[in-house]
Amino acid sequence: MLILLQIVNPCTSFPSQVCAHPSSSTRMATDWLGSIVSINCGESLGVYQGRVSAVDQVSQTISLTRPFHNGVKCLVPEVTFRAGDITELKILEIPGPGDSRQCGDLQQMDTAIPGVSCQQQCSKSYMDRHMETLSQSKGFRRRHNSWSSSSRHPNQVTPKKSGLKNGQMKSKDDECFGDDIDEIPDTDFDFEGNLALFDKAAVFEEIEIYERRSGTRSRGTPSEKPARYRHDENILESEPIVYRRIVVPQNPHKEFCTDSGLVVPSVSYELHKKLLAVAEKHGLTLERRLEMTGVCASQMALSLLGGPNRLNPKNVHQRPTVALLCGPHVKGAQGISCGRHLSNHDVHVILFLPNFVKMLESITNELNLFSKTQGQQVSSVKDLPDTPVDLVINCLDCHENAFLRDQPWYKAVVDWANQNRAPVLSIDPPISEMELGIDAKWSLALGLPLPLGERAGRVYLCDIGIPQKVFQEVGINYHSPFGCKFVIPLHST
Repeated sequence: MLILLQIVNPCTSFPSQVCAHPSSSTRMATDWLGSIVSINCGESLGVYQGRVSAVDQVSQTISLTRPFHNGVKCLVPEVTFRAGDITELKILEIPGPGDSRQCGDLQQMDTAIPGVSCQQQCSKSYMDRHMETLSQSKGFRRRHNSWSSSSRHPNQVTPKKSGLKNGQMKSKDDECFGDDIDEIPDTDFDFEGNLALFDKAAVFEEIEIYERRSGTRSRGTPSEKPARYRHDENILESEPIVYRRIVVPQNPHKEFCTDSGLVVPSVSYELHKKLLAVAEKHGLTLERRLEMTGVCASQMALSLLGGPNRLNPKNVHQRPTVALLCGPHVKGAQGISCGRHLSNHDVHVILFLPNFVKMLESITNELNLFSKTQGQQVSSVKDLPDTPVDLVINCLDCHENAFLRDQPWYKAVVDWANQNRAPVLSIDPPISEMELGIDAKWSLALGLPLPLGERAGRVYLCDIGIPQKVFQEVGINYHSPFGCKFVIPLHST
């Protein structure tokens, strides 16, 4: 008949039901209590070992206490079997005195559970040694940092270590990693419930009260906003940062700030003109300023054109084209200097400069140098490209000669630039937006910025080499905001 397997405190790793052979005899059933047996239940259920705790001849059951399943300690204290799942039963140890007599009477176990094959094993086996170790409460230890036995496959057995000398290595492992098996909890630790017992707000309030009383301050309190640092900033600072290190004598109409937060005030055109005049008196001549402006403007233009991704020997077929629009003044000379440096870096430069009978000496000198490059010079709008170029550099506008805006060549060039749809970079544009014929995407200021409007686009500042004492002579308390660069972006505040 079909009988069920009953398990005390059921374990999910055991099957829910097995079959057992019926039995009718009950003689000497209690004689086998306390014996250590091995029960083979076939391939589907595996092999169980344990100490016999009960044999019931009526219900045809046998119970094992502290059982092992396929060599792995079970999580339940007792397992009860019924019937013919038991294909083979081995007696591993019989308790009490007179073991030779009991070994000779092992066949009486067949009368307790008929139909089950019973074999005699008086010698101690692998399971026997385990049960002896288990009988000592402090002798059986398990490593907590290894894979738990409950998560192993039922047929998987932990391999034994080899090469142990006198048990020294095993005892050291037990002392370091082991723990009493009786102290291992059956249920998982409730991390969420334990964390809910921690009142974080009360703890931080207690910390803040202690800090107010003692005058100290801890690190990492919730009220503090963690500072974020750039990759080029120092985390440890010897002194606090002063963000307003440039002070002008007049109230600035507009202020800017750098990427690091330093405030850069704007100056009026009159103060800027005075600054350049004092610098020239101390030796910073116009030719020096033209060269510095040309280098800084060309560096910025090369970055806008793509930098190393666009300008390298492998991209000779993608040579960028720049249209340089210059007027007959100092601003035009700055543009010509920029075009010379761009042409030296393998950029196709088309320089527009109207024909004038009389030219400034600075423009003549710059044109002489530009003619030694591969750059192209034109004086008519018809000679400018019909297709869009990569970049337009605007040096047409001047701070003082506003009458040029009424010239036919000026209007024609402005119309061409607005129809070309190329991004525009303006070098040192005038303050008044009425004097700007071309809207710029970027503008480059020299030394200190002027209060430029929205039509100037995003403002950049370049260092033209004015010494600090020159700033002080005109009444400007100056500290360089450039750091390791010669061109930096400015942001409106």
